[in-house]
Amino acid sequence: MTHAAPETTDSPSRSGPRLSRLIAAAGPMLVLLALLSLLAVFVPDFAGVRNIRGLILSVSLVGMIATTMMLVLALREVDLSVGSIVALSGVVAATVIAGSGSVWLGVLAGLGAGLAVGVFNGVVVAKLKVNSLIATLATMEIVRGLAFLTSEGEAVSIPQEQFYALGSGEFLGLNWPVWIMVGCFVVFGLVLNFTVFGKNVLAIGGNPEAARLAGVPVTRVRIIVFALQGLVAGLAGIVLAARITSGQPNTSLGLELAVISACVLGGVSLSGGVASILGVLIGVLIMGAAQNALNLLDVPTFYQYVVRGGILLLAVIADRLRHSGTPAWLSFGGR
Repeated sequence: MTHAAPETTDSPSRSGPRLSRLIAAAGPMLVLLALLSLLAVFVPDFAGVRNIRGLILSVSLVGMIATTMMLVLALREVDLSVGSIVALSGVVAATVIAGSGSVWLGVLAGLGAGLAVGVFNGVVVAKLKVNSLIATLATMEIVRGLAFLTSEGEAVSIPQEQFYALGSGEFLGLNWPVWIMVGCFVVFGLVLNFTVFGKNVLAIGGNPEAARLAGVPVTRVRIIVFALQGLVAGLAGIVLAARITSGQPNTSLGLELAVISACVLGGVSLSGGVASILGVLIGVLIMGAAQNALNLLDVPTFYQYVVRGGILLLAVIADRLRHSGTPAWLSFGGR
């Protein structure tokens, strides 16, 4: 797990806290292993090769977006507009492809739409100092409306069948959306752990004022992170459009909650300054396995909403316990 604060020196008196941090870091992996073991035993067909492949494909969308949501949360910000960006980018890509006949032009238009929304979010949050929760909540509605306006409220069919390969084509036995997700994890894992930009993100999330005094370009970093979030959400929207062979303005409702849940389950702190790309991968798999098991057990959709909301609530409580060391219900009004 990557922290903004430097590591402390070795000392026998600090072995206890160090052990606690080790347990906290290993917690998501232990939860994933326990969950997979239980599901393999008690849920029929869960451990089958076909189901595992389907599970990995099903988490590809959340996985892509989670890699950049990790950076947003590490900045001590949040982006609620990603589901709407996915819908808008898919609709824009489908509209341009249908109108021009060019797949590449449609892909570029979809990516451009996502990037434009991301930059807009970044400017509003970083330059105008608007709370990211409120800013992206407003953007979520605006962008969803633009998706409906662009498509005139209907799904936009994509006539170019070669575009479908992006969603259903395979390489080495895995679908292209899975490879794109793997690429996002590799790229943003390297960005977080081995670049000055990644260290600046953690520094800003850990203590924005200290980072500013240390010469970190806080405003620019914030805008870039939101721009990356929009770009990757746009990419996810294009991949989704290829999978369902159309651009649909009402798709990906509630996707932002699944992405945030996966990040928090993986140890990314809502308080900023702490993030781990491996943790995010584990969080994505936990969310995907739980969803897959509910589907295999034919649990009604209404109950699945309850379960997903419960997972998000537990993840937030776990985040608070991890970083405060105090049970949340004991600290009401105290912090």
